[in-house]
Amino acid sequence: MDRPGEKLKRVRERLKLTYRDVEKASQQIAARRESDDFAIALSRLADIENKGTVPTMFRLYSLCAIYRLDAQEVLRWYGVPLEMLPSESLNISLNDTHLAHFSGEGPATVPNPPEFSIDLNSTTFLSHVVRRWGKGAIRLLNGVDMRQHRFGFVGLEDWSMHPVLHPGALVLIDEGRRRIATSGWTTELDRPIYFLEHRTRYLCGWCSQTGDQLLVQPHPSSQQNPVNFATNEIDVIGQVVGVAMLLEVKKRRHARSAGVPAESPNP
Repeated sequence: MDRPGEKLKRVRERLKLTYRDVEKASQQIAARRESDDFAIALSRLADIENKGTVPTMFRLYSLCAIYRLDAQEVLRWYGVPLEMLPSESLNISLNDTHLAHFSGEGPATVPNPPEFSIDLNSTTFLSHVVRRWGKGAIRLLNGVDMRQHRFGFVGLEDWSMHPVLHPGALVLIDEGRRRIATSGWTTELDRPIYFLEHRTRYLCGWCSQTGDQLLVQPHPSSQQNPVNFATNEIDVIGQVVGVAMLLEVKKRRHARSAGVPAESPNP
């Protein structure tokens, strides 16, 4: 198998570029970026091609620009598969609710089994995650315009919306729906759930707004108290419009006693 440097060399030769041409072009990029880190000296380019030296991310940027290469593809040459980032994140459990900054462009490949891959723009949800999280995940991404959607994870210790949203659930957030709805539902399953960002944490819950006050209301089964925020203290990221979650939660929380004090408003 060809080394990454050898592949870069072949691309350069196909473009009929000399070492001097590449050095000069990289210097122009460095000038535009106002950083010498983007410049590639003759000796460094020779080391990259012939000695297996790994270029810095700045020099890799310059090489991709000069050679008209896809940066993700070149990173794969060096064993860095960016398309695996979403699935790597799924394998790392976090206790707190948080956003997941997954790209909505291009394919996302899932390991174990490796033969499955999806395109976040059009196809269905991650195959092995569907088997793990249940049938509700099947249509989470199907037909969704990812340009206005983001992902969020309900923390493993976040029981605030259980049983509607289980701890560890992956939620799809529509950033175009930030206005708090005041009507339009008949049951708790119909009521809009919002994903919110406070300076100290992320939250998921039902919301109501009065003037400059925003009340975040958990599910009654959580035995948690509503929390009130000033609207300038908290941002509504969007409405939860899809969810993939485990149908059985193995780690059950200890039931809270009735005497647990209320959460402090305006934390």
